[in-house]
Amino acid sequence: MKITVNGRPLEVEGTKDLLTTCLSAGIEIPHFCWHGDLGSVGACRLCAVRVHDGPEDTEGRIEMACMTPVREGQRIEVMDPEAERFRARIIEWLMVNHPHDCAVCEEGGACHLQDMVVASGHHRRRAEVPKRTHRNQDHGPFLTQEMNRCIGCYRCLRFYRDYAGGKDFEVLGAHDRVWFGRTEPGALESPFAGNLAEVCPTGVFDDRWWSRHYARPWDMAETPSICANCSVGCNITLFERGGTLRKAQNRTHGAINGSFLCDRGRFGALAAEAARPTHPTRKGAEILWTDAIAGARALVARGAVGIGSPRACLETNFALRRLVGEDRFFAGCGAAEAALVARMAAILRQGPAGIASIRDIERADAVLVLGEDLTGTAPRAALALRQAARDAERRLAAEKGVPEWMDAAVRVAGEGRRSPVALVTPLPDALDEVALWPLRRAPAEVGAFGQAVAAALRGEEAAPEARAVAEALAAAEAPVVIAGAGLGLAGPAEAAAAVAAALGPRARIALFPPEAGSVGLALLGGTGLERAVAELEADPRPVILLDASLPDRAPADIVDRLMAAATEVMLLDWLDGPLAARADLMLPVTAPAETSGTYINHEGRAQRFFTGRPSDLVPAWRLLAPLCGATETTLDEILAALAHDCPDLAVVREAAPGAEAAPVARLPARASGRTAFDLAGRVPEGQPRIDADSALAWSMEGAQGLDAPPALRTRAERPGLHSASSAWVGTEGVGGPVRGGDPGVALLMAGSTGPGSTGPGSTGPGTPLEDLPGEGFRTLPLHDPFAATAADRASPPLAERAPGRRLVLHPEDAAALGAAEGVRLLVDGLPAPASLALDPAVPRGHVALTGARGYARFVTLEVAP
Repeated sequence: MKITVNGRPLEVEGTKDLLTTCLSAGIEIPHFCWHGDLGSVGACRLCAVRVHDGPEDTEGRIEMACMTPVREGQRIEVMDPEAERFRARIIEWLMVNHPHDCAVCEEGGACHLQDMVVASGHHRRRAEVPKRTHRNQDHGPFLTQEMNRCIGCYRCLRFYRDYAGGKDFEVLGAHDRVWFGRTEPGALESPFAGNLAEVCPTGVFDDRWWSRHYARPWDMAETPSICANCSVGCNITLFERGGTLRKAQNRTHGAINGSFLCDRGRFGALAAEAARPTHPTRKGAEILWTDAIAGARALVARGAVGIGSPRACLETNFALRRLVGEDRFFAGCGAAEAALVARMAAILRQGPAGIASIRDIERADAVLVLGEDLTGTAPRAALALRQAARDAERRLAAEKGVPEWMDAAVRVAGEGRRSPVALVTPLPDALDEVALWPLRRAPAEVGAFGQAVAAALRGEEAAPEARAVAEALAAAEAPVVIAGAGLGLAGPAEAAAAVAAALGPRARIALFPPEAGSVGLALLGGTGLERAVAELEADPRPVILLDASLPDRAPADIVDRLMAAATEVMLLDWLDGPLAARADLMLPVTAPAETSGTYINHEGRAQRFFTGRPSDLVPAWRLLAPLCGATETTLDEILAALAHDCPDLAVVREAAPGAEAAPVARLPARASGRTAFDLAGRVPEGQPRIDADSALAWSMEGAQGLDAPPALRTRAERPGLHSASSAWVGTEGVGGPVRGGDPGVALLMAGSTGPGSTGPGSTGPGTPLEDLPGEGFRTLPLHDPFAATAADRASPPLAERAPGRRLVLHPEDAAALGAAEGVRLLVDGLPAPASLALDPAVPRGHVALTGARGYARFVTLEVAP
């Protein structure tokens, strides 16, 4: 379809609105209420342009670009004098009640309203009436609110209620006195509430941590990073000033997080700001680093065993494996989890279906979820599934002539129809409201249901529910099957593979492992702790641990046996976890936000993250390398060693340019300069810090914005566009991939061989895992979307938001134990982490536990004396 904009001929798609089309072509049109992922509602009227229907239409008319469909032969004039005057009046009307506080507003310098005011030329206030004022509301530890800055664009409501499915946020009032918030003060319930700080085009909602540790947007160093709080691998930007992490913000990735993050990902990196170990200790007493390194060398010389961590990056686990040797390297989790993650990697390599990214889930027209509590284990995938559930609604609206981009009209015309989403979980789920089939099955029965669906797809007999799900998947054009390690059972993943294979090439599969480093650890080949304990009990040796929170990842009795069998224990971690006090030698290292490395996400995409905050500590991989006589001191050198020792992983070096690439500036061009850092002469000036692990410079020197490679890009902006609302500038068209290509490189391509398909820790291609029976109560994990691990709970905002621990039984099971609600139980003879709660939704024979991790063990329960 051909149109002309400002005299420039364009060849465009005919399925979008005019505003989206122009922005995708790089033609700027002022706007407020429009958002690339939220569609058009025409609430602000700022995107006025003159539209001519064709060559014969010489007069044209003023129309709102966001509400105007693209038509063949259109001529659009953005800078038409009447359109400019119209937009200027809109700005002036909006500013009648807006506070004159740009100089002190936290959003100043990164405010979309500010950008649009400057673009419109508005600089003089004619209104002399008293300004409208609103009361603010407490929204919990994540967000601040300043309602007097609201311009009524409705973005917050459209994201929170319509896109993310939140129920506790409304618009109240009428006309020009609308107010957005809760009916009662309190923390917003949605695990995606933090996005309001970016969705809002003004300073109504802001990051509360940033407010408490404020720095001007143009004076913060910006570093590209990867969320380390689950296996999805969302891209984030870390903002630092004066050695303090001020905030984290979404960094667009076309295949993964798009425009939005979960709250765990947004605030998880702030764990680096918590109280942490800073000095090495021997049996709890502080020692010098020279003595600590000497002790570490002596321990290694005695043939130490290495225990990796699914929380650690690929380079750290590799450095430990190289130090102790492949035969003495084990995964820091139970054997069942280690085998399950390795099996997931093998399934993806076998290629029963294409590997589903988050964007693939979002675009699916039928979805089967087997056992996974996505809101707790992979929240960004849960948000994507909410969008997939609307596919039937969009199709019905299209049949009625309503285009997809007209989002509010689609919701009316779609009549609330839902796509065929089958959610098979043991407990009621947050996504039940969008599922066509919210099905409850005991954990051991989830895999059996999936196998029944696969059988029905192959034409075999199956129960009615399984047959109905199979028919819906078979009729879909882009079906997706989802499973994971959330239950600690292999059955859901094996069933997902069977369903995907039965569906054929059009299907995609997503398997979510427990943590950010789980896939990387599995690809290095480490088996679980049980084997390490058996070898240590037969031949006691020193142990090197990478995880002070190991009891969160393996059964307590196995961890106790490991600590008892080790002759000495050396711990390298950034957290003061439960094993820190039991270690003979503790070496504190940098947090993920303070180091550089590589994570491999659930789809096998290797992505690089970089140092977001300087630290006096060093990364674990940099401490480990010299202990075996190696000379690697930089990230590029350790990656070269990885490529040499593990050729199948050599491709991870291509995830980002190395330190020798052209420099990229962390500080924006608008930074105040050296005098701002001089603190009125109290701090002597010096050279900017050097980052030996990347091409990122701690200064304004180097490539800025879109001139930087995608993996190193700190910001996507143009002159006059400085806010998060302008993220579309950095993409290949609105909603498309990042300009220059989405960062990361694929490892787990279907049909390939390599780590994860054979070798230690893997069952090999085509060899299914079986879940073993046991006696007692089977643990059923309760996953928390705000704080799933000790690393999450270390983040001050997440710790403030996270609920308390829970232990839940079916009332009949509790009655059989003689236990009443509120009593304390013993779990395998140890005090339970919480008092007993009762819920008939818990399957009989199961105990639902917060932090049970999902290693699917069987436990004994008794009432505490």
